[in-house]
Amino acid sequence: MEFWEHLNALAAKIRQQRGSISTEEATKNAFVMPFIKNVMGYDVFDPQEVVPEFVCDVGTKKGEKIDYAILKDGQIQILIECKKIGEPLNVNHASQLFRYFHVTTARISVLTNGQVYKFFTDLDAPNKMDEKPFLELDLLDIDEHTIPELNKLTKSTFDVESIISAAGELKYIGQIKREISAQMNSPGDEFLRFFISRVYDGTITAKVREQFLPLLTKAIAQYTSDLINDRLKSAITGLNVNPPSPSVTATPPTTPSPTTDAPAVNCGDEQRIVTTEEEMEGYFIVKSIVRTVVSASRINHRDTQSYFGILLDDNNRKPVCRLHFNRSQKYIGILDKDKRETRYPIGSLDEIYTLSDALIDATKRSAALTNEQNERGETA
Repeated sequence: MEFWEHLNALAAKIRQQRGSISTEEATKNAFVMPFIKNVMGYDVFDPQEVVPEFVCDVGTKKGEKIDYAILKDGQIQILIECKKIGEPLNVNHASQLFRYFHVTTARISVLTNGQVYKFFTDLDAPNKMDEKPFLELDLLDIDEHTIPELNKLTKSTFDVESIISAAGELKYIGQIKREISAQMNSPGDEFLRFFISRVYDGTITAKVREQFLPLLTKAIAQYTSDLINDRLKSAITGLNVNPPSPSVTATPPTTPSPTTDAPAVNCGDEQRIVTTEEEMEGYFIVKSIVRTVVSASRINHRDTQSYFGILLDDNNRKPVCRLHFNRSQKYIGILDKDKRETRYPIGSLDEIYTLSDALIDATKRSAALTNEQNERGETA
């Protein structure tokens, strides 16, 4: 499995099992050990790689233990302290990490509750763990920008110097992004006054601030929506797709069979497949919906003369849906577990979002097929 797939598999496990986890030890067994093994690539059963309950006496503190120490080439590289799933993580929970950090060779320490991982180093003072993390990972809300840096911590690519050199930038970018997010969700007084002063010439009174707060919130929402739409349009425009052929005729569906209800595009004595911009836009919408349950890299498409297919792992046996767009009435076709197709009429591409649950269920069925094949030792 690829790095992304391991992360998504663990995220799915957390969603399914977090409600039944009630202790720190259960959190470690269910979530933290799989993270160390599957995501980071270390053998949790090899004491030369992973030492559980690591003891390092400090001053008068005797017999205290850190949950895990990760070694590479015989040297301690990473210390991990665990809390129960759902428990908030703050600097007060990291007292043992602070004590152990400066007496070991570790340059990286991690505070986690199995879902959220906070990574620390010693940017502010040598051999003294910083109070703020340089990297944060929430497995239920993965920031794709953190993945390249997280990958540097894995066994196969561990590069502590590269990690430390990038840590300063990561730390402040992360803090700025969190502050931007906080202000966009709930604008503070200074943030609000800044924008009012740019568009309003009068005195900024409490009443003016009260009037502008909903306007600022609405403006932020609209601006964010515009950014997303612009990126989607740019992605579609950048693809090398053929324009729709005027010789395509629109025929309403007459039978559930996808192989008989769509005309082919005639080009002399030959037939060719035409991928339209609308089909690609539909593909991106579907991909944005189902990437919440599988890695986006696993979603592929294949165009045929009858329909535009969206697949998991580029495998015809693992359909997500079919776009029947080469007709006046457009349909989204979703196959059930017995491969029977149900077609949902849509009037616009936006209506695809109303089928989110059905699309996610179809994707999960196809992903389950992958798991069954892996258990039987088959290839997809």
